[in-house]
Amino acid sequence: MLRRSIRSFVEREVAPQVAAWEEAGQIPKAFWRRLGELGFLGLDFPAEHGGAGGDFLSSVVLGEEMARCRSGGVAFSVLVHTDMSSPWLVRYGTEAQKRAYLPAIIRGETVCALGITEPGTGSDMAAIATRAVRRGDHYLLTGSKIFITNGVHGDLYFVAARTGPGSAGRRHDGISMFLVERDRPGFTVSRTLDKMGMRASDTAELVFHECPVPADNLLGVEGRGFQQLAAGLQRERLMAAVLALAGAGQALDDTVAYLGQRTAFGEPLAARQALRHRVADMATELEAARWLVYHAAQLHADGEECVREVSMAKLFATEVANRVAYQAVQLHGGYGYMREFPVERFFRDVRLWTIASGTSEVMREIVARRLL
Repeated sequence: MLRRSIRSFVEREVAPQVAAWEEAGQIPKAFWRRLGELGFLGLDFPAEHGGAGGDFLSSVVLGEEMARCRSGGVAFSVLVHTDMSSPWLVRYGTEAQKRAYLPAIIRGETVCALGITEPGTGSDMAAIATRAVRRGDHYLLTGSKIFITNGVHGDLYFVAARTGPGSAGRRHDGISMFLVERDRPGFTVSRTLDKMGMRASDTAELVFHECPVPADNLLGVEGRGFQQLAAGLQRERLMAAVLALAGAGQALDDTVAYLGQRTAFGEPLAARQALRHRVADMATELEAARWLVYHAAQLHADGEECVREVSMAKLFATEVANRVAYQAVQLHGGYGYMREFPVERFFRDVRLWTIASGTSEVMREIVARRLL
């Protein structure tokens, strides 16, 4: 029922708007409030704070169905809000913090963003240089963040900053997480970033200059932010795999439909064995990747230790999705290179997923460390 409900919403209210949102480079605020009205922004959040009280697999369904709107940017923005930022509040926030922020997040009145990556710090989270210095009942944040999804029009930012030095052999210590509202003095969105794909999803560089953040907005335990982030990365990486795979599934469906309609040399392209076999390979790889992702998602939902399985799923699913994107454009011929065909957008959008949320190279290293 949940899947049918989200799919109906996507088909009726999202897909027809995608082209306009891609052109504008952002999603209107009304869209977020509509998601909140339908209950899609808090599927596995506590009922006492306005959530649906569901489980992680509910979010997997949300990701799968949103990704089929034929805009990776729209789906990415939604999942950054629901799965890559706000869950840290549910997991590590105080009751006062949850009461203050969660209801508006779930209603779609407050849009969330995650601020970890810095101009000189990507995969190496332990190298975060943004600093937070305690001054009485406030921390003063100074530093910058880059590639921040929902950064331009966000309302609440989950920001990682260094509150203390890491010790010898413990570089990961001394990092903390903060809840930072958009209207804080000393906090500016310094520029909007222009991207190859995911164009409906706004992306920003953020700058903090002695930005005062109340001590009450410290999220979790001071100095343990890296460990908190690492615990949440499994969910983020799984959702990246889900978005890549579901988008690839839609691209495959579009390709199959095109091959059945387009004729050449007196017959549909679908009658050509060379093309049919390529489609068979695409479908087989997607099915294998889907079950690898489902297996890891179930382990995560059950609270099992699954770093290796999640890394394998994220690696394989995003690499497969990129191969499907290549073949989808190829099988559309010249039309696949045109902006009016969704596979062209998917080709640009999906390229991000072997980079974001942990590169393919990092995923391979994580898997290797658990095998050797």
